[in-house]
Amino acid sequence: MSRKPYPTDVSDVEWDLIKSMIPAERKRKRGKKREVDMREVVNAIFYILRAGSSWRMMPHDFPAWQTVYSYFRRWERKGVWQKIHSIVRTQLRQLEERDVEPSAGIIDSQTVKTTEKGGVKGYDAGKKINGRKRHILVDTMGLLLMVVVHAASIQDCDGAKLVLDRNSILIP
Repeated sequence: MSRKPYPTDVSDVEWDLIKSMIPAERKRKRGKKREVDMREVVNAIFYILRAGSSWRMMPHDFPAWQTVYSYFRRWERKGVWQKIHSIVRTQLRQLEERDVEPSAGIIDSQTVKTTEKGGVKGYDAGKKINGRKRHILVDTMGLLLMVVVHAASIQDCDGAKLVLDRNSILIP
């Protein structure tokens, strides 16, 4: 790495933990080999997620934003981020001498206004907000298990069912 580090850069210990989960280069018969450093791609993704900026506003000392975004989307579709999150959560639970799988969880919801014209949104009559609602499930240590985002018009009990149904796929 020939640049000054950002606070969002992964440490050597963190990189050792996740580098084996980053998909290997695809076998190609033609074209040139990958020249981008995967650690720098991960650093760039973490920078964007933490800074909350758009991909096009990524600092120029990272790989090209198109490259970083392409890897981010590819890994998202393949479930790489979910796998990394699950393994890190499992290791944190083991460090605290807890069972690997949580035995209890807490669900909370939040309704937020949306200004964009597209996307899912609805009206939460109780809070008088037009927008989206997110339901979050955490374990008793506060570690994230599941997030579901949907129209604000969905009642909390129905949203909780969605969270539990989706979570049962990941944690039987």
